[in-house]
Amino acid sequence: MKQFLQNQKNLVQNVFNDVYDKYDLMNDFMSLGIHRLWKKDLIMMMSPYTNKKLIDVGCGTGDIGKLFLNTVKFKGSVYNVDPNKKMLDQGKKRFKNVDNISWHIGNAENLKFKSNFFDYYTISFGLRNTKDISKSLKEAYRVLKPGGRFLCLEFSKISNSNLNFLYKNYSKIIPKVGKFIVGKSEPYEYLIKSIDKFINQNQLVELMNKNGFENCKYRDLSGGIVSIHSGWKV
Repeated sequence: MKQFLQNQKNLVQNVFNDVYDKYDLMNDFMSLGIHRLWKKDLIMMMSPYTNKKLIDVGCGTGDIGKLFLNTVKFKGSVYNVDPNKKMLDQGKKRFKNVDNISWHIGNAENLKFKSNFFDYYTISFGLRNTKDISKSLKEAYRVLKPGGRFLCLEFSKISNSNLNFLYKNYSKIIPKVGKFIVGKSEPYEYLIKSIDKFINQNQLVELMNKNGFENCKYRDLSGGIVSIHSGWKV
């Protein structure tokens, strides 16, 4: 399933080239810091075992990998993957003293890892930025071991009309704040458009099923502002 916005030449890459050094700051502002709790919920839902391998795709500066390692007392391995070198460089600086994190340039549709290799696959606020959701899910399925688990944290659709009204109006100010903090409003105009055009929770479950995952389900957080989708490679 191709996405129109993301297939415009170099659009997503240019967006993250513009914001990489203020990425974490803007995440805190846009979510009022709640993104940190959402990511902790993701790891809690995973409930990882020690001595397992996690691939985090669209890793940004690496916060999911760090949460994973904290949970397993650093007895595990994290492979951070992102298409943006500048973003990876920021992450390397943050975690330069952590040995069991490796950093790889790559995209969700074409991972440079062998099949049946990882125990866990996570993608947080990244599936929305891929050019083809189905190809990304196929690759996730391929690189997971049998018994491996896929988890996706992503912006979703709000069912409560009052909350949705408040959220839509709040979203309108984000590009303005982005221009103040980053110097450009365009990356955050893209962000709002990409959230609005992304598929809903049930549609993503259907795509996961079509691409091989079983026991697929989702959990809404913050009234459906975001959701965590989970599926297994059996």
